[in-house]
Amino acid sequence: MKTAFKEWAIIIDALGRGNQILILRKGGIAEGAGGFHIERPRFLFFPTLFHQQRESVMPAAQARFDEIAPHLAPPETVRLEFCAEVVAWRKLDSFAAVERLRGQHIWREEVLAHRFDWGRQQSIFALAVRVARLPKRIELPMLSSYGGCKSWVELATEISTENTQPVLAEAAFQTRLRQFETALAG
Repeated sequence: MKTAFKEWAIIIDALGRGNQILILRKGGIAEGAGGFHIERPRFLFFPTLFHQQRESVMPAAQARFDEIAPHLAPPETVRLEFCAEVVAWRKLDSFAAVERLRGQHIWREEVLAHRFDWGRQQSIFALAVRVARLPKRIELPMLSSYGGCKSWVELATEISTENTQPVLAEAAFQTRLRQFETALAG
């Protein structure tokens, strides 16, 4: 697999620990007028440290960020540990829908409100993903083509996703998925 999805390191940590199955995404500036779209349903997670992510998450996640920050990859390295598959998604056109997902993610509400309102359209995408841990952590050199405010990156190196292990057992994942779907059904 060569497709990678850029996300804050602290969000990938929460996904990789099974604390959430949810990604909320507006899209990167480089995605242009068409905005965000799911390029591939299966992808690797590409951790980033942009946009003051510590202050943008809830206090418990801020404490977790402080724990993991000293161990994050240096800027010249991309560290890949997880892959994911999108199992459900919705474009949320009302902030009330975003609020119904409270408790299913670690973002602060004001950060989501800002993302929701940013740009031409008031909306945000909610993706439920099944996350799996790679058999071993992979480190690649950071290339200039990986930079910029974009959601998707095509890696220069093919990464095997054989023998990955889901971070949540099937029953736990299905429970979280039902919570996601129920929250957005109302």
